[in-house]
Amino acid sequence: MRTVFGQTLCELAEEFPQMVVLDADVSSSTQTRLFAEKYPDRFYNFGIAEANMVSAAAGMAACGLLPVASSFGFLLTMRAGDAIRSHVAYTRLNVKLAGGYAGLSDYADGASHQSVLDVAFMRAMPNLAVLVPSDVETTRGAVRAMLAWEGPVYLRLSRQPVGSLHGGDEAFGVGRARVIREGKAVTLAVCGTLLAESLAAAEMLQADGIDAAVVEFATVKPLDGETLDRYARTTEAVVTVEEHSIHGGFGGAVAEYLGGHCPVPVRRVGIRDTFAESGPYEALLEKYGLTAGHIVRAAREAMRS
Repeated sequence: MRTVFGQTLCELAEEFPQMVVLDADVSSSTQTRLFAEKYPDRFYNFGIAEANMVSAAAGMAACGLLPVASSFGFLLTMRAGDAIRSHVAYTRLNVKLAGGYAGLSDYADGASHQSVLDVAFMRAMPNLAVLVPSDVETTRGAVRAMLAWEGPVYLRLSRQPVGSLHGGDEAFGVGRARVIREGKAVTLAVCGTLLAESLAAAEMLQADGIDAAVVEFATVKPLDGETLDRYARTTEAVVTVEEHSIHGGFGGAVAEYLGGHCPVPVRRVGIRDTFAESGPYEALLEKYGLTAGHIVRAAREAMRS
């Protein structure tokens, strides 16, 4: 995902000539180094100074440039949080924020580096769109959509290698969900890299005669309430799936919307009010309840409610 991010920035550099890329001394990790190598006059390394980087990006945007500020997700949202709030979101400047190594994907470095609160923080920020791609195609599509969107955007990227789940289709509409699989018994609403686990869960449910819809919300904000409402009314039970805390993230957004528009049983699959730890990525997904089996269990609970 991070390699696709860096490559796509390079591919779109001529289409968006005002684009500049900023990084906080982790360009070899975030892969913005690919842009730096090809367009050195449009790349700025700010060192380990995330808030300064975001403030500079706001100034660049105010001067008509199109800045993409990149760092690890936990650093970008926590250490630069006030700069994002005061200099970017409040003023509605056209700054693009790319948070890499999100979720549990920085598995080896443990809780200090795992970004499991960032969606909640950025979703609560006024005037800010939040994009969470799931694979190669949605990453490429999200980068283009981010650059074309007028206003601040947070793009959440995983370190973990991802495959192709969309058959080469890179279409990405900000604020539009994508129906991956039709179903009438329960809706699996998912954002991000757990799309693969959700599809596996749908297959497991189908083997037991339970027809599960899988709907991908690669935009957490603005949320596609129309699609969510339609599938909630059709299936009458919803399971949200995210590689993030269940508090304030995608599951919270879905529960808030359905509570006001279409109250149905909702179960949230995510990290439950805890910091994680170091360990193999797949083992962490299993320990914190983010695998297909856990999604199946949540679906059965939602249907019984």
